[in-house]
Amino acid sequence: MAKVYFASARAKKWKYSESMPGKLERLLKETGLMDCFSPKEWVAVKTHFGSEGAHRVVRPVFLRKIVDALKRVGSVPFVTDTVRIKGLDYLEVANQNGINHLSVDAPVILADGIYGNDSIMVKAGEILGEIAVASVIHDVPAMVVCSHVKGHINAGYAGAIKNLAMGGVSSAHRTRGWKCGRGSMHTIGTGELAWDAEKCELCHQCRDICPLDAINFKDDKLVWDGDICWRCGRCERVCQSESLSLPGDDDRFMRSLAESAGAVMSTFDPKKMVFVNFLMEIQPECDCMPAADVPVMQDIGILMSDDMVSVEQASIDMLLKASPSSDSLASDKKIADGDDILMKLHNRPYLLQLEEAERLGLGSRTYEVAEI
Repeated sequence: MAKVYFASARAKKWKYSESMPGKLERLLKETGLMDCFSPKEWVAVKTHFGSEGAHRVVRPVFLRKIVDALKRVGSVPFVTDTVRIKGLDYLEVANQNGINHLSVDAPVILADGIYGNDSIMVKAGEILGEIAVASVIHDVPAMVVCSHVKGHINAGYAGAIKNLAMGGVSSAHRTRGWKCGRGSMHTIGTGELAWDAEKCELCHQCRDICPLDAINFKDDKLVWDGDICWRCGRCERVCQSESLSLPGDDDRFMRSLAESAGAVMSTFDPKKMVFVNFLMEIQPECDCMPAADVPVMQDIGILMSDDMVSVEQASIDMLLKASPSSDSLASDKKIADGDDILMKLHNRPYLLQLEEAERLGLGSRTYEVAEI
């Protein structure tokens, strides 16, 4: 049975050891999980840099604690993510969100290069076939996966699996395009974007959020460049009039997340990955959106394990016990105590991610919690 270590967000005494940074230090020192890393070994600290306007990422203070712990065992850490918008812009977003060399005391780099196409094809299973894993993540021998747990309009629940599945691969391969990148999970077939002119309110949010300027409006008509589009689906997600749609399938999407995460994990030797889930500032949507709504439930704490599926199942089990926050999207939707908040928010079969990941041998949904 896998062990998941937990530190509660509650601070019941006015002592540093009761703070979340203090408790994370204890998790890193007392669990022994950092012992899997070796002196002089390069270790990636995988996180999400956020977006301009989306500030509820894993805070730099926590990334710094992980970097410090890795340095104590003699490893050589760096903080990384894959390109979500134009690469240089994304590094600036990271800096605006406080993630830089000075704050985390380690280099901050893009895992798939500033153009987002530095990747290596890896076998990924029945649905995806192959996926373009970011070259740095492919090549580095060890990794700590720091995931901000939250809701997601497509995935329903977003944690470590999605962090690897979407964040460990490129948006597009250098020569094989979007069908070997994240878009292969977001959409099916040719991935043609459909626009309903009658529903469209001409708010231009889709145009403004597109990372590649693939959407424009001419004479109040949408013009979409499918040749350069990554099929990331952001345009569809911000469209409040529901006038945009990409063809997709929920079951396929969830299972493909597990396949992609498995492809990323296959590039590491056993026991060379540690997963840290931050159940804090649990917002309803992804960190890549241009704003961060208020959390839909209270902070819960930090979970840590060397079993990805176990830490995900433990995270979900804790979320299911949480109460919805007032004055949030949860209260807007009249979600009550005892409800599955994330399911009520997005109505996605998010547990399929875990079921498929366990089926693929990526970990176990059976676990025991050890609270520090």
